[in-house]
Amino acid sequence: MEIRETKPSPEMSETQAAAAPDSGGADAASLREWYAVHTYSGYEGKVKTNLEKRVESMLMEDKIFRVVVPTEEEYEYKDGKKRITRKKIFPGYVLVEMVMGDDSWYVVRNTPGVSGFVGSGNRPIPLQPSEVKSILRHMGMDEPKPKILFAVGENVRVTSGPFAGFVGSVRETNVERGKVRLLLSMFGRETPVELDFGQLEKL
Repeated sequence: MEIRETKPSPEMSETQAAAAPDSGGADAASLREWYAVHTYSGYEGKVKTNLEKRVESMLMEDKIFRVVVPTEEEYEYKDGKKRITRKKIFPGYVLVEMVMGDDSWYVVRNTPGVSGFVGSGNRPIPLQPSEVKSILRHMGMDEPKPKILFAVGENVRVTSGPFAGFVGSVRETNVERGKVRLLLSMFGRETPVELDFGQLEKL
């Protein structure tokens, strides 16, 4: 599997013509597959927007169906507040669900920011259905993944709750539950407590 600068060629045309004959819209839609498209660095969002506009303006809705920038949610706690961000799973790639043919290949390949299809030689290779299903499920169903800000042994300050203002040492983090176990100095002794990520801040 490699990334090549693909361009129209007899090999490309014959392969695509065999894969996507000009039959009726319903038949063509049944041949839809997912392809990975390589983009210039940082252009994933622009490619998605540009390609969707080209599909509409060039009346290619029956050949190009969905354009996806694979991302996942992750959250972090900053200043005591939970912040959710989206992180690209495969930087530099956009997934396109389409029926491969000369016309659809041209629309995608000539979209600003696209550098080529992922494939072998001049032939784009579709992704395995299981791969796509896993990516889409990961994007839509998984809980946001926390960005661990507190390391074991690190000193942190409690910002809310009955222990607000106390400083403690991190002893354990539980990513799945979003909890941190601390040792707080209270009444002349170290006392173990368990708090949420959002109740703590770095010193």
